[in-house]
Amino acid sequence: MTFTGIPNPTDFAALPSEATEKWGTFPGHMGGANFAQLVGLQLEEVRADYARMRVPWRPEIRQPAGMMHGGALATLVDTVVVPAIACAYEQVPVMLTLNLSLSYLGGILDSDAIAHGWVTRRGRSIVFCEAVVADESGNLAVRGTLTYKVSTPRPTN
Repeated sequence: MTFTGIPNPTDFAALPSEATEKWGTFPGHMGGANFAQLVGLQLEEVRADYARMRVPWRPEIRQPAGMMHGGALATLVDTVVVPAIACAYEQVPVMLTLNLSLSYLGGILDSDAIAHGWVTRRGRSIVFCEAVVADESGNLAVRGTLTYKVSTPRPTN
């Protein structure tokens, strides 16, 4: 599916409750602190091939002109597609960003950033995604296209 604006989550199938529960602690699901937590990303919804996340507005992630820093928005785009990709697998796969292309359409000032990410095509090991970020009023700030390499987790022993 490809959208020209903000997608409607109900266009994507709901997941069974056990599948959504497993994402309840994302992005802290692996234990310990990580960059997504440092930025303050919060997962709000996961559906089949779709996820929505938020970065709450706070002064620490502003750029000098006062708007939310583009790096925080890029992190949001790169992270929102992770649950959308991984929800199709029984066990969370290893996922590597192969390509991330962003178009900044506007700034976000004094507002949370809300990202919608969705899968547009799945291959055996390559997944293509799109994402958009908007402010709380629905004004688009970023559009992104992403390509991920997906593989099964390696044994830990």
